[in-house]
Amino acid sequence: MTRPTGLLVPLTTPFDRASGEVAPVDLREHARAILTAGADGLVIGGSTGEGPLLDEEEYAHVIGWLRDVVPAEQWLVAGAGRESTRATLAACRAAADQEADLVLVRPPGYYASSVPNQALVEHFRRVADASPIPVLLYNIPKYTHVCLSEGLLGALSDHENVWGAKDSSGDLKNFAGYRDAVPEWTLFVGSGALYYAALEMGGAGAIAGVACFAAAETVEIGHAFAAGDRERAGAVQERIAPLHKEIVAGFGVPGVKAAMDAVGLPGGPVRPPLLDLGDRERRKVAQLLKTARILPH
Repeated sequence: MTRPTGLLVPLTTPFDRASGEVAPVDLREHARAILTAGADGLVIGGSTGEGPLLDEEEYAHVIGWLRDVVPAEQWLVAGAGRESTRATLAACRAAADQEADLVLVRPPGYYASSVPNQALVEHFRRVADASPIPVLLYNIPKYTHVCLSEGLLGALSDHENVWGAKDSSGDLKNFAGYRDAVPEWTLFVGSGALYYAALEMGGAGAIAGVACFAAAETVEIGHAFAAGDRERAGAVQERIAPLHKEIVAGFGVPGVKAAMDAVGLPGGPVRPPLLDLGDRERRKVAQLLKTARILPH
């Protein structure tokens, strides 16, 4: 089967400022803008999408609302990682019921110190065995405090329902280790600052939060690289790397949504306990966008 490549954009989840409920009109507006800019697909319910702050009913609705606007030739991926194997499988089934194409599954983190590597292998194997749709493993140690080992990937390398992984460690050595351990897998880098480097290393693409507000520029990195214009790809990468480092990694989801607001996309408020950026931080975000020529001076 065809597998995803290129740029998948991890959408934010918009919330109504008055009620705090998910805002489906804004969700679809953002999705259409990203797809029109040339992204190869969307990811919903992950870290950038405030997935851990959505209830399961909201999660299912969000996938369904997006399926209505994501064409068959573009990918819809749902974040389905939960703290138990049982709950993770329920999320995978819910994603499949709403016609997502793949699930992105992080490791459980709460009991990380009590879950050895073999238990993680068994967790992912059980999920892959029963998930109705293919699985991408999600390495996001910043939030889970678990770093998926090369050995774990290798132990799952022969599972036909595990298609690949997203590495959000921010460490190219880790990404290279994954590439060596499972060369047949589809590997995405989770940093908008490392997209070009990951392509140079044989990666399939990026799942990059910076594309929520700089989609056309992030798309251009992949397109220029594929066309053999490494100089152009590298130049665009240099422009957007500070946006990842300062806004996405530095400010997190509140920064991504503030940047979306600044460029005229529906960012809006974050969901508590997260806090929206203050005026000073928003001015810094706007200046970074101007320096990167995303906003005019």
